Amino acid sequence: MAKAPTPEGAVSAAHSPLHIVVAGAAGFVGSHLVDRFIADGHRVTGIDDLITGRRANLAHLDRHPRFRLVEQDIAKPFSLDDRADWVMHLASPASPPKYQRWPIETLEANSFGTHHLLRMAQTHGAKFLLASTSEVYGDPLHHPQQEDDWGNVNPNGPRSMYDEGKRYAEAATMAFHRHHGLPVRIIRIFNTYGPRMDADDGRIVTNFICQALAGKPLTVFGTGSQTRSLQYVSDLVEGIVRYMDCDHCGPMNLGNPVERTVTEIAELIIRLTGSTSTLTFHDLPENDPQRRRPDIARAQAMLGWSPRVSADEGLALTIEAFRAAIAPARRRARRSTTAADARAMTQA
Repeated sequence: MAKAPTPEGAVSAAHSPLHIVVAGAAGFVGSHLVDRFIADGHRVTGIDDLITGRRANLAHLDRHPRFRLVEQDIAKPFSLDDRADWVMHLASPASPPKYQRWPIETLEANSFGTHHLLRMAQTHGAKFLLASTSEVYGDPLHHPQQEDDWGNVNPNGPRSMYDEGKRYAEAATMAFHRHHGLPVRIIRIFNTYGPRMDADDGRIVTNFICQALAGKPLTVFGTGSQTRSLQYVSDLVEGIVRYMDCDHCGPMNLGNPVERTVTEIAELIIRLTGSTSTLTFHDLPENDPQRRRPDIARAQAMLGWSPRVSADEGLALTIEAFRAAIAPARRRARRSTTAADARAMTQA
């Protein structure tokens, strides 16, 4: 796989090695963040119950002396004896099919789990970072979305377990900050993509890539005129690392302000995969947001950060990763079919 582009002006999270606890370390974003911390010379304890995280995302670190993975549900009480400098909360199902499959677990990760990690940070004298989401804006009343927007969220809808879970997690984080003086950071992550995404996560990038590589029609919900702003994962990681050196508690939007319609994204992926796929249109899911575009003026001013990876560049890398992952599965399927045919002929 081609090497992902390294953002210019990268900065270290600190001037000396840190011990960083990353909850959700085996997830898509979490595993990339762990890689960055290890590359920067830090020591990382990953925590994950592996409901949606995958050990394969961290397999390359199995024997690394500065990394360990603890299999733990953060919604249940637990402790770590080894003092931490940072506690980072990225542990929650984050795609609609996943959090709708595990609604209670999603709510608990963002309520009980947030409290357990905040208490851990308080006990250790550590700083705390919460990975929140653009979904706290709901179907936004203002465009682009600014951190001061309060959001337009349905508390009883089919996405509420995630949207309201994250809104509660933000409230708990700020309560610990105001009441206990805990140093905190809150990031609101907009649509992020890249290698290690779960092919079954139900998001437009993964759906479109898998369908295009299989030569199937790309499923577009609604008219396709609703918009998304896509951010490559290395840009997000760079923003998080820079934010660690900033005293602003947040929230802080981290996303790419280049806005595209869903149809435009589908057509771009068809072009980059070289697929002959067409588009097929279906009803829009309930409470699906119509527009997504972050206002990143705060991150630009405070962090000196802007996304640098273009959609063509990032999607090409992601497609290459998916193509490499799909090929062995197809070979195994062919071998299995061939073996089955051979047995059938023997038995005939």
